Amino acid sequence: MNITIVGTGYVGLVTGTTLAELGNSVYCVDIDEKKVEGMKNGVVPIYEPNLEEMFLRNIQAERLFFTTNLKEALDKSEVIYLALPTPPGEDGSADLSYVLKVANNIGEMMTEYKVVVNKSTVPVGTADKVREVIASKTQIPFDVVSNPEFLREGFAVEDSMNPARVVVGASSEKAQEIMAKIYQPFTNTGVPIIFMDEKSSELTKYAANSFLAVKITFMNEIANYCEKVGADVDKVRLGMGSDDRIGHRFLFPGIGYGGSCFPKDVKALIKSGKQEDFNFQILEATENVNIAQKVILVSEIEKYFGGNIEGKTIAMWGLAFKANTDDIREASSLDNIALLLEKGAKIVAYDSVAENNVKKILGDKIQYAKNMYEALENADALFIATEWPEFKNPNFELMAKRMNNKVIFDGRNMYPLEIPEQNGFYYKSIGRKTVLN
Repeated sequence: MNITIVGTGYVGLVTGTTLAELGNSVYCVDIDEKKVEGMKNGVVPIYEPNLEEMFLRNIQAERLFFTTNLKEALDKSEVIYLALPTPPGEDGSADLSYVLKVANNIGEMMTEYKVVVNKSTVPVGTADKVREVIASKTQIPFDVVSNPEFLREGFAVEDSMNPARVVVGASSEKAQEIMAKIYQPFTNTGVPIIFMDEKSSELTKYAANSFLAVKITFMNEIANYCEKVGADVDKVRLGMGSDDRIGHRFLFPGIGYGGSCFPKDVKALIKSGKQEDFNFQILEATENVNIAQKVILVSEIEKYFGGNIEGKTIAMWGLAFKANTDDIREASSLDNIALLLEKGAKIVAYDSVAENNVKKILGDKIQYAKNMYEALENADALFIATEWPEFKNPNFELMAKRMNNKVIFDGRNMYPLEIPEQNGFYYKSIGRKTVLN
């Protein structure tokens, strides 16, 4: 099948590459000429493990194409995926201007039946709005479908090729048949495709992400309580997770959630609720707890240094909001950097993947190290903000030689407590006893 993807951000590029891998001819459209030219030459604009190999394979197989010309791609395709940004506005609501502008263009350009698929995360009722915009511009038949994505950054290729389920909101039988055909390679291997109405499909994505945000935040609250009563959150987590009604995933405590989805989707669902005179009290609490959780270790750093960290050098390992991505949207590292700088500390950071994205925001407000050990040179303390694999088994002897103090504040609980203890480090993590040096 011929398919157009409008938007080559994280969702659009992974979706387009996956659909090409399934044998379709995919035309990816983006208004950024430089970006499109780079992709034509095999340059992947985002960091995602294993994406480049699949991306290049499908370009070489002539199944994956890139253009800035929406009309050209539209004319070649029966199905049009909208993978456009829906950033939060000042009030937390999702900005649909990109989606509706492209819907308007499609209405003006289409010359035959199309299925328009909302792949972006959008509020309930967006399919109706897209339908209204297109219908105002054309008499040609078309259908609008909601098909939310459930990709985890850092595992997007794995998730896209091995989905747990496919959710499709479509009220048209013709559109359902076309979507079933697209996803037949998955359903043939037992992956369920769940058809529902468009509004239920749109809410499914928000509900899923918001529930996971609540689960993470609840575990962080438990971790903080563990410290008050002397319990060990690692043991509590294992005990909880072994209950198959709960499961082990998303039970790892730390310095809050971030990224492109959870913060935005929680805000948007809260705002959508208020528009219907409904208060998502549990989500409002989740958001407030997460804001505080992100910087919970800064007060611990101050406490260690007698209440004053002015002039102290803090090494920071990790800048991305999670490992295996270059995404720094809503990253806890940025909240901590801002607060530490405000209190007069100096930051030397290391993240080989996300560094350039942080430089675009912070410039020379902090220093950047070439490797994890260089960041420790004359550091008064180490702050671990991202759980990159390279940080899992460091050379503690070398760390001790580089640092002014053998002190670690670990926002991701990277080490069993006995490891820093054996190496003589002060070690403060989340929800566990503090190791004193």
